[in-house]
Formats: sequence, structure tokens, C-alpha cells
Amino acid sequence: MEKQVNKLNNFLVLNKRIKIALTVLIFGGFASVKAQERVPFDQGKKYILADVAIVGDISFNSQTVVTFSGLQKGQEITIPGEEISTAIKKLGKLGLFDEISFYVNKIQNDSIYLDLNIIELPKLSEVKFVGVKKSKVEALIKDNSLNKGKVVNENLITTTKNYIENKYKKDGYYNTKVNINTVKDTATTNQVKMLVTIDKGDKVKIQTIDFVGNTKLSDKTLRKAMKDTKQKNPIRILKASKFIKDKYKADLDKVIAVYKEKGYRDARIISDSVAYNTSKKALDIKINVEEGNKYYFGDIKFLGNTIYTDQGLSQILGVKKGDTYNGVLLEKRIADKTKPDAEDITNLYQNNGYLFSNINAVEVRTANDTIDFEIRVTEGPIAYFNKISVVGNDKTNDRVIYRELRTKPGEKYSKDQLVRTIREIGQLGFFDPESIDPKFKNVDSGAGTVDIEYNLVEKGASQIELQGGYGGGGFIGTLGLSFNNFSARNLLNKDAYKPLPMGDGQKVSLRLQASTFFQTYSVSFSEPWFGGKKPVSFSTSLSYSKQFLNNYITQKADRTKSFDILTLSVGIAKRLTVPDDYFVLSQAVSYQHYALNNYNTGLFTFGNGTSRNLAYTVGLTRSSKGLNPIFPTYGSEFSLTAKLTPPYSLLNGTNYATLGDQEEYKLKNTVNRQNVPDANGNIVNIGDYIDINGNKVNDFTLAAADVSKVDQKRFNWLEYYKIKFKADTYSKIYGKLVLRTLVEFGFLGAYNQERGAVPFERFYLGGDGLANYSMDGRETIQLRGYPNNSLTPVNNAGEQIGATVFNKFSMELRYPITLKSSASIYALAFMEAGSSYADFKSYNPFDVSRSAGVGLRVFMPAFGLLGIDFGHGFDALPGQAKANGWETHFIIGQQF
Repeated sequence: MEKQVNKLNNFLVLNKRIKIALTVLIFGGFASVKAQERVPFDQGKKYILADVAIVGDISFNSQTVVTFSGLQKGQEITIPGEEISTAIKKLGKLGLFDEISFYVNKIQNDSIYLDLNIIELPKLSEVKFVGVKKSKVEALIKDNSLNKGKVVNENLITTTKNYIENKYKKDGYYNTKVNINTVKDTATTNQVKMLVTIDKGDKVKIQTIDFVGNTKLSDKTLRKAMKDTKQKNPIRILKASKFIKDKYKADLDKVIAVYKEKGYRDARIISDSVAYNTSKKALDIKINVEEGNKYYFGDIKFLGNTIYTDQGLSQILGVKKGDTYNGVLLEKRIADKTKPDAEDITNLYQNNGYLFSNINAVEVRTANDTIDFEIRVTEGPIAYFNKISVVGNDKTNDRVIYRELRTKPGEKYSKDQLVRTIREIGQLGFFDPESIDPKFKNVDSGAGTVDIEYNLVEKGASQIELQGGYGGGGFIGTLGLSFNNFSARNLLNKDAYKPLPMGDGQKVSLRLQASTFFQTYSVSFSEPWFGGKKPVSFSTSLSYSKQFLNNYITQKADRTKSFDILTLSVGIAKRLTVPDDYFVLSQAVSYQHYALNNYNTGLFTFGNGTSRNLAYTVGLTRSSKGLNPIFPTYGSEFSLTAKLTPPYSLLNGTNYATLGDQEEYKLKNTVNRQNVPDANGNIVNIGDYIDINGNKVNDFTLAAADVSKVDQKRFNWLEYYKIKFKADTYSKIYGKLVLRTLVEFGFLGAYNQERGAVPFERFYLGGDGLANYSMDGRETIQLRGYPNNSLTPVNNAGEQIGATVFNKFSMELRYPITLKSSASIYALAFMEAGSSYADFKSYNPFDVSRSAGVGLRVFMPAFGLLGIDFGHGFDALPGQAKANGWETHFIIGQQF
């Protein structure tokens, strides 16, 4: 028998799947591995580990594997013993191996040689999803890191299964089942294919939410308090009735909060249950509440306050003795965590330097239904800004950012100035507003100092506009370049071209637009800190446009009939400090030269000659919109502007009452009329002309010369004043849902009523609000749900002549889909109403055209704002009998 034993291989196997083999199979001094193989073995004897050799096909370095096992040459080990078990555990925790086995290779005296046999876990070669749309697969692979080469173990399969099930449960698919199978990939070594089968099942909604034990507050009131957990309601649009466990738990707290708002301080939820209703295939929720008694505020005393009086703090607290107890209101008046700029006691202190202040409301006495409070104030020392730094601006120069900072070293700490700084940086447009993160560094209460580090994420500041479309009677091609962070001072520095000199916050825009009917060229430049010391903005622009009249017979551009416009403007704007520093006073001087060559349309009351427009524009604007200029969530913008020309009629001595109305002198072409009697009963034939009295005119050239003479007197220099008002507000109404309200008004008037309103500078209402190619001073006013300019007054011939007065009202609900720096996307729903009139006598602000609809906006730094709106006009267009109905509007390059 001894000879037979000596012929056997000397090995001992310890497998992680049968770790108990050491204790179970060791008997009589032998280590049993196979039924027929036994090796004489001194149980419990200590050996010196001479070597550990790796056997098996592995992709890892052998020495690395041994190192991770914790075994070292020369160490003393016991067979069987803790050292081998520990080594197996360490390698098992790596999650890389399917089997781990130790073998005794040989024993020489007190030295032992071990072989470590390892079978690696398979790696992923391919993953396939069944039961979901192809568009969703990429995201699932990314979220679960199911990349090729990923080690496939039980943990990966379990976590992937749980993630997918939880993901769909959050979307209302409460019965989602996920099955994951792996199959060996025969084309490769030690790799598997993964098949993920997803059965979402039906979307499970909440059938009922019932409350038990409530007598003071109705079920309806309590359900309303649950903002994210709603039972089925066919008329509700904005909130689905899906069940999300985390949001449900949060809504239970809101139920208690609404009780506290009504005075029921002791209200609590005794129990709640969520049960699946098989017949309805929906969930039934039952919530058992205990309301308790209603309480009232008693005496409220302030302790520890030395800076502000009790009366001043009481006024901000807004709570009086005898008021119904409202724990939510009390908490917000002390520190409103939902609004960084809220008017609460904490902000009162922190806006005046008391960074280390602490305010707590403590119940000190409860008598019957009355609760007395102490508002305990720990003021602490005044804090000062110490070191202010900015990181993350790779392109924008430091000085461009530092000049916008309202947190200056050495000044008293102010939370208000900190919030305002974040807004100012976001308004620059060079950084992702959602990523601005002011970090507090080295907060030292002893020294009363704090360092602020503004962490920024730079985004693309330049935009390119390259598009084609149909409008203005033909195909329009547009090429535009906008450099919003330009540096003019580095124009001669060749090292600054990357590809252009950037970083100084200036803006340069170049635009070319052309079709068969017009060409427009424009260039503009603006410097937000003119002189570099104060927030005084300087801007200038130059543009030239040449337009051709459409030949209605050939439907081609008639280049013998043209309209040239040259425009030059210079403006300056200054940030004010009174009444507050949200106000900006802007002023500009502009000059336009119009040259008409046989350009007879309903738009102008003359077709030949020149006209000039020298105007001064002054505007007062207050803008507190924040934080993101693309998607403001709070604040407002109010503006009042006036555009004025010199009162030439007071200086030139012309009696415009005797000059006559230009429209009366305009000859009427009768090319499309025949057998029409004039005022004397004579028949007017095709090709004849009639004058204002209806008589046939033979010498048209002479009459036209008289007309031109009147043109030069009336419109040689344009005379008018133009007043506009705009009120634009933003407010959060729930979560990320933002309400925008907008009111606009415009009026074009004349100093001299005998001279009348000019044919330029008018308002055109309706459509997408984009100006297209006209540069005659007109303003296009957006009113979705109607064709472009369709709500604009017309003359007797049905030709649009523009409005001298308009008003518009708009409401938008906006919800962000994503506000990442690479692309900001939000959806909107709107209601609008507006009207425009030829003169103020016919103005009626309540006689409006109404519309409603939905839309989508996409802002990409390289291309600007793009969008689409679907609007329904509820009223008829002028001259029509039925509602206009649906219109689709494409928005390109519109302002935020």
C-alpha cells in the first residue's frame, strides 16, 4: 500500500465552493481529494511556504494574483489552516474569479510548494435587450456599464436587474420583470453573451387615495397636499397618477405639513398601506391619520438680539399672538430654504455680515391650545470676505469675471451679494449658469473671515447661423457669425488667434442674408465695460439692405424697382445705482437713409425719392431675471423706451394742412380695371389713370412729378415719436415649472397731426415674431396661432400698411427637460392675446385676437435658440368668418 501511495501525486485541493473540505475530508492523517487518491499528511503541522505557482489560463499577471492572495514566500503556514482560507477569501472579494483552488505540488522536509489553480469569471462580449425600444438600449447599457469586456458575475447580473426594475417602477410600471441569461460565446475564449429580457407590463396607476381619521381637513385638501402622488383624474394633465415610492414617502410628510399650516401641530400618520387592486390593475392607497387639536400662537419673545430690535424682527416674522399656529410659515420666516433671497430673519442677518448667526424657534410653554415661543438669536461676530477667487475660466480673462463680482475682499459678508454675483456671472453667457458653484473656503469664526471660490464651467460663447428657408417671396440664405466673448485689443496679437482673439467679453456679429428679392449685410460691435472701469456698455452697428419689388405677372424680382436702406447706430448704456442697481439707462443715436426707385407698394405712400431718419432713443430698464438667461426661474424685466426725431415741422415753416394728404395725390393705376366710369361718367379703359377726383389723367408723367415734389416735403426727414412698454415676469409655481407673464404696448405718434404718421417704424402683429429681411424700422410682434403679420392693418386695396398702436398679453408655462451646457431644452405651453390698429382713435385694448398652444425650445451654444410652436388661433383673421385654427411656427435665433 505504501508503494501505491508514493506513486500518487502529492496535492491538496481547497476550493472556495467547498471550503469545508479541509475539515470534513481530513481524516486519519490523510487529505482526500479524489476517492482513490490519498497522501500521508501530518494534520496541523506547520510548513514553510516555499513557492506558490499559478496554473490555469488567466489574463492577469501571476505575481499580481499571488500578491492579492496575501501569501508570501517564507511565511509559516498550517495545512489545513487560516492562511489558506484567508487567501481564498481575499481573491474571492476581487469578484474576478469563478473558481479558486490550492494544490500541494510537493513537500520537501518542512517546505511546501503549492499550486494555485484559477478559473476566471467570463467577460461580456455582447449584450442584447428584448422588450424595449432600440432608442432606449444605449442609455441602459451606459447606466449599467454593460460594456464589452466587463466581468460578468452574480453581482453585475443582480444590480443590473434591480436597476432596470426600479427604473421602470419610477415610470409607473410597478410590475416590471427582468430576466437576464448568459450564454457562452463559442467564437471567443471565456466570454459570454448576455440576453436581457424586459417585461414592463401595464403601467400601474393609483386608483384611489383614501384617508381615515380625518375630520378637520377633507380628503380633497390632503390629496392636494400630495404633490407627486395623485389618484386617477381624466382632466388632470400636468401630473400623472403613477406611484413612485420615494416621492410617496415625501408626500406623506407634506400631508403632515398641511396640518401644521392649519394649526394642527400634533397631527401624525398612524399607518399607511399600498395595495394592488387586481380587478382595476391599479393601486389603492389608504392613509390613517390622527389630527390632534388645533393650536394658536401665544407670546413670542426674542432673545439674544442686539443688532435688530424686537419690533423689527417681529415685522419680518409676520406672526402675531392669537394667529392660528402655522409651523411651516414659522420655519420659512426664520429661514426659507426654498428661496436663497427670501425675506426672512436669517437672511436679514446674513445680508449684513453675520455669517455665523443662528436663529432657532423654541416652544417654551403650551397652555390649552396656545403655544408660547422664544426666538433665540445667536448673532456671532461680523464676517468679512477675505480671498475671492475664480476657477474654471479657461478662455475668459479673469478681469472680465472679477469686474462682475459683488463680493469684494475686505467687505462685510452678504448672502444677497453672493446670490447677486451668481446671477451676474450667469448673465454673461460665457458659463453654464446651472454649474456655478461658490465654495466657502477657510471659514474662520475667530477671525471673522471667509474665502469664496467660484467654480465655473465654461461653455461655447460663439454662434454660427447657416440656414436656408422660404420667405419674402423666395428662397432665403443666411450666414451669420456671432462672437460673444471677443477681444478687440488682441486683434494684432497673432498668438491670441485660437481661432480668433477671445476672452474680453466683447461681442462682434456679422450677418449676410440674401435671396432673389433682397440682400442684407450687417456688422455690429459691443463692449460691456467701455473704458474698463465702470459698467457702461458701448455698441455700434452698420447695415445695408437692397430690396427689389416683385413682378406679379412674372413672379420674379424686378430690378428696375428697388429700395435701398443704409443704417448706422451708436449707443451707450449705463447701470444705475438709484433707485437700485438693477436699473439701466440706455441711449442711442441712429441714422437711416432710404432710397426708393419706382418702388410703389401699399407699404409706402411714395415710390420715388429719398427719405432720412435721424432719431434719438432713450430707455429705462430694470432687469432682475435670474439665474439662467436661457431659462429664468425668478425675477422680472420692465422697460420703457422712447424713440424721438427732431420736430422738423416746427422749424421748416411748411403748412402741412394745405400741402394735402400724400395718399390723395397718389395716382391709381387701372391696369386691372376696364369699363369703369370716372367722376364725370367717362369710361376708363385698361392702361388709363385716374386722379384723386376720379377723373381720367392723360399726362401721368406731369402728375407723378407733382407727387414727387410733395413726397420730398413730407418725408425728406421723418418726424415721429415712438413709445414702447414691456413687463416680463418669471416665477416658480411648482418644482421646476415656471410661469412667464408678458405685457407689451407700443405707440407711434406724430408731433404734427397735419403731417400725419410716417409709413416707417410701424408695428406688424402676428406669427413667429421674426423680422425676416425688412429693415425699414418696422417691429414684428409675435402672436402665435396666426400667420406672420396677419393681424396688421391694411389699406383700401388690402395692402398691409402697419399699425401705429398695439398691445399684447402673454402667459407661458415652461418646464426644463435639460439645462446642460451642451444643450438646454425646455417645453412650454402658452396663451396669448393681442391687437393692432392703424390709429389711436380706433384703439381698443380689449378687442384682441386670442391663441393658445405648445412649443419646444432648444438652445445650443454654437447655433443659438431654435424652436417650434403649434398655436391655435381662436379668432378669425380680418375679412374672414371662422377661427384661424392651427399654425406651426419655426423659431430661429429668437431672443430668450
